[in-house]
Amino acid sequence: MDKTDLNQLRWFQVVAEEHSFTRAAAKIGVAQSTLSYAIKQFEDRMGVRLLTRTTRNVATTAAGERLLQTITPRIAEIEDEIAALTALRDKPSGSVRLTLSDHALESVVWPKLKPILRDYPDIHVELILDSTFRNIVEEGFDAGVRLGESVEKDMIAVRIGPDWRLVAVASPGYLGAHGVPNNPQDLVQHVCINMRHETAGGLYTWEFEKGGQELRVRVSGQLTFNNSYAIIEAAVNGYGIAYVPDDIAKRHVGSGQLIQVLDDWSPFFDGYFLYFPSRRQNLPAFKIIINALRHRGRTG
Repeated sequence: MDKTDLNQLRWFQVVAEEHSFTRAAAKIGVAQSTLSYAIKQFEDRMGVRLLTRTTRNVATTAAGERLLQTITPRIAEIEDEIAALTALRDKPSGSVRLTLSDHALESVVWPKLKPILRDYPDIHVELILDSTFRNIVEEGFDAGVRLGESVEKDMIAVRIGPDWRLVAVASPGYLGAHGVPNNPQDLVQHVCINMRHETAGGLYTWEFEKGGQELRVRVSGQLTFNNSYAIIEAAVNGYGIAYVPDDIAKRHVGSGQLIQVLDDWSPFFDGYFLYFPSRRQNLPAFKIIINALRHRGRTG
């Protein structure tokens, strides 16, 4: 095939993955009309319909799905090889795409990335923030960041941060009006601020441990977020008890805006790990990111 045909293959892949000509055109950087015409030409040359189009969605036909599954790994191999050749230049370059939570970004990743990005201006990093457990291979991520206990066994995991714990906190005004919980079971009588983990199937069940006894408590309240910093803000304003990472609660506890409760029930969790497939080809840019994020202090 000539170069135009290779472009059409890549463009078809993006449309099929995005399920939208509009989003695909924006991602590729071409006009939607240009993209639509190119795909139509490609289908005409193939002699088979690859995509079904509706006003709201674009989906692959059986033939289109077969083609997508065939070309995706091959295009990825070509892109990796091109990136590897580009990396032979004096200055490492390339793109690294990570999925991680807001807390992982603020507490570990961003402080370590800032100096590296200044030293290596040709390395581009895309950071996708969410609380879901993404399939990094299928969704085109180079790596993800999770707590150690959540990393799949078939992944390479590199520790990037110390162990940390969740702490229960509330404003003085809330505790003055509702009382102080003495044990985790008391929380069911309190107004609590929930955290939603989308791929975990719903709301986070608060986990406690003391003297070998483990407790999991389902709490309820007026507010639910999928962002730890929004939860802290709501707790400061008296909307209930929050269960958040200790490092982001510390400043508010120190200033007196929040009071920590159930301290002896708050266990430590494995810290954050960078994880990626064992079969991944680690290009120089990715290796630099790994080295920058690697944890070199104590785990606890």
